[in-house]
Amino acid sequence: MTEIPKKIKPEIIVEIILKRHWIIIIPFCVSMIIGTVLVVTLPRVYEAKTVILVQPQKVPSNIVQDIVSSDLNARISTLSQQILSRSNLEKIIEDFQLYSGPKYKKMFLEKKVEDLQTRISVKVTQGGGRNADSFSISFRGTDPEKVMQVTSSLASSFIDENLKIRESQAIGTNTFLEDELETMRIRLMETEQKLKDYRETNMGGLPEQLNSNLSILSNLNERLTALQTDIIDVRSRLSNLKNSDFETNRPTSMPVQNIVRDQEADSLEQLKEQLKVFQNRYTENHPDVIRIKKRITDLEEQIKKDSKGRTVSSNLSTSRSPQLNVSFVQQRQNLKNELARLELERNDITNQIGDYKKRVEDTPKREQELQSLQRDYDNINETYNSLLGRQLEAQIAVNMEKKQKGEQFRILDPARLPQSPVSPNMKMMLIIFTFAGLGLGGGIIFLIEFFDTSFKDPEEIEMFLNLPVLATLPTVASDSEKRINKKKMVLGITGLCFSLLFFILFIGSMAVMG
Repeated sequence: MTEIPKKIKPEIIVEIILKRHWIIIIPFCVSMIIGTVLVVTLPRVYEAKTVILVQPQKVPSNIVQDIVSSDLNARISTLSQQILSRSNLEKIIEDFQLYSGPKYKKMFLEKKVEDLQTRISVKVTQGGGRNADSFSISFRGTDPEKVMQVTSSLASSFIDENLKIRESQAIGTNTFLEDELETMRIRLMETEQKLKDYRETNMGGLPEQLNSNLSILSNLNERLTALQTDIIDVRSRLSNLKNSDFETNRPTSMPVQNIVRDQEADSLEQLKEQLKVFQNRYTENHPDVIRIKKRITDLEEQIKKDSKGRTVSSNLSTSRSPQLNVSFVQQRQNLKNELARLELERNDITNQIGDYKKRVEDTPKREQELQSLQRDYDNINETYNSLLGRQLEAQIAVNMEKKQKGEQFRILDPARLPQSPVSPNMKMMLIIFTFAGLGLGGGIIFLIEFFDTSFKDPEEIEMFLNLPVLATLPTVASDSEKRINKKKMVLGITGLCFSLLFFILFIGSMAVMG
């Protein structure tokens, strides 16, 4: 069988609706009844909302630097976690007698807290920068009065907690900086004392005293040279005095060899004095030092050879003339005293030269050690000064927070008593249930007509038989059929009236309950 394409015409649609009007009326009435019942029975949920403005600090930041964390989004998130904590929500439930009805008697406290958390919403409004410039707090509930009170309480909690957190952070920062400053101050004092002790211990050998030490060392060397010359001169005079003494008072029995030996001994002493002078000036490999050492060695060996096998009589010491000139003895004694004084001064200058040489030699080491101590002191002092400046800024910031001159939360739009519920949405329910009733009936009619294979007009017959239709006869109804049609019309009008009545009832219930 050939399938006949069905044409949709307005008059056909009207005819179908009039023919199957009950399929539209009944689902529509049922939909209106269900919608009315839901409007009457569904609980009314009210919402109160407050807007809090983030007000920047009143003191310019170039005068007082804010030491509290500037990430406002993170701070609001932290505040939300604290406000929505279990302990705080339990306090709100107890203070405002939430969930106190008979239907909540068997409800566990954990479920109450979870339900209360879902009914609280915190939304952040971004400003021109990355941080927020305001945020809103909303709360939903079935009692409008309690909804407004709880919302106001949440806003107050946010403001109070923000002040506490800012003051706590400022005080904590100040305390931390004070502890670090005290620790750094102790380290600075210890390093300063070490530097002072080092300077006192090494006074005279410090790097800044190098030029002075070199100058003193040069003067001491010149003085030592002069002393060595004076000592040689005094010894020469003393030797000459001894020779004249022997020539004048020597007994005839005294051998000439003893006199020669005394002269050689004096020459040996003079050579040793010259050796000391050259050793202070030159190194051990200097030709003059080597030459004098060789002469000293040869002279010592000669004295030893001359003294072998000889014995000196005891009467030689008493062989002098008893009439020794007093002035001659006094002169000799004065020369000996002068020689002793010069030798003592020479030894003292020699020790000083050794001390100053060591100071000069140790100067690079002292300079390195002093630089290390000074560098540690400078670093610690710089850190201490930096911490001191920050600690002073922290103290000012603490005072600013205590006087509430810092960043604050201010209620821009306080919570108001809600007049109309936000749930259920009456307009949306009207649209949904109206289109649901009409759509259900229309869908059923569409399915019935889609599967109906009867002919609706002559054109379908011509297309099906491929023959022209010569004439059509109108339907002639009998009296019984007319009565039935009248009853159907009355019932249809009655159904239509009921549909309008239920529709009006649905709208009226929304107006009353909304």
